[in-house]
Amino acid sequence: MHISRLKLKNWRNFKAGEIQNLPDSVYVLGPNASGKSNFLDVVRFLRDVSKHRGGGLQDAIERRGGVGKIRCLHARNDTEILIEADIVNEDGSPIWKYELGFNIPPKGKRDPKVTKEKVTVFGDEGRPKILLNRPTKSDKKDELLLRETHIEQISANAEFRELADFFSGTTYVHLVPQLLKFGDQIGGRVVEDDPFGQEFMLRIARTTPRTRDARLKRIEAALRTIVPQLEDLKFLKDDITGHPHLEIKFKHHRPQGAKQREDQFSDGTLRIMSILWLLQERGNSPLLLEEPELSLNEEIVAQLPRIMESVKTKSRNGRQFIITTHSQALLSNTGINPDGIVIITPSDDGSNMRNVSDSEKAALAAGLSAAEAVLPDARKTGQLSLSI
Repeated sequence: MHISRLKLKNWRNFKAGEIQNLPDSVYVLGPNASGKSNFLDVVRFLRDVSKHRGGGLQDAIERRGGVGKIRCLHARNDTEILIEADIVNEDGSPIWKYELGFNIPPKGKRDPKVTKEKVTVFGDEGRPKILLNRPTKSDKKDELLLRETHIEQISANAEFRELADFFSGTTYVHLVPQLLKFGDQIGGRVVEDDPFGQEFMLRIARTTPRTRDARLKRIEAALRTIVPQLEDLKFLKDDITGHPHLEIKFKHHRPQGAKQREDQFSDGTLRIMSILWLLQERGNSPLLLEEPELSLNEEIVAQLPRIMESVKTKSRNGRQFIITTHSQALLSNTGINPDGIVIITPSDDGSNMRNVSDSEKAALAAGLSAAEAVLPDARKTGQLSLSI
């Protein structure tokens, strides 16, 4: 399953916007502060709302500083925040549509309340069936019920729990290599959902040996296309401390070669290894990656789309990934699906998002890369619209 359509109203930078026909590999382009991270945060927000434990609507809003911090600064008369998401199967046939609106009521307690929650399932031949449409009569009799969504409640989401599990299984990663390398020395609390990769080594250690070895072999094969000297990537545990480690062997003038552990890897190597590992993790839910080109040289960045697609295909994992980037090197790869390109541009009335235009598609079909046909327009900046 993957998200094929997102429609937003009054969400952070976006006063209004809609994007359609998204495939399972999505590249979000735009200048700094245009709203790329806020685009990803829509999917993270649906994840946080859908968690039946340690989540829910109120928690998701509070984590982001309240409705006032989420609502677009350009919202005027209509201040409702609205998110719509369409979910499709691998063949593109529709499965689910989820609509969620919320706001602070004009009177009474100033707690955020659900203004709309609607779940539609698509059965045989794409026939829609509405499973939930709120507010209901019960909601109107007891408005405290509107503090919570039904998608977060096990007792209420039985008919659409697959949808709740899809959202709540979303993974967001913006790996900080230093936290991975020196986690033992740094110590401290691991951020919930581990977005910075603090427990990446434990994530590998908890995987069954057979699955772990297969994934590492695919990563090794992918890395060898860009680092020919690499010979062996393996998992091991320290004999004394029991701590998990990754070890790479490089070809060397000495017969035994040179070996390095993860605390000796470059930041870029750790970043790309974590991305390739996450692409292989089982599940239907989206993988959100923020600027994966960081710490990588441009020659490797240019090959990232090919490497990622190769690893995903070989692992037979159809997991959707959504990447934010403004890297010319990454977008110079001509294999990027034009339908998977989302362009975000700031304006004096909020940021706009759009699919690739017909003229840009024609240029891409003629052999130009996204860096040549799309990025120049995506890098144009107007008056930035920041959600504070």
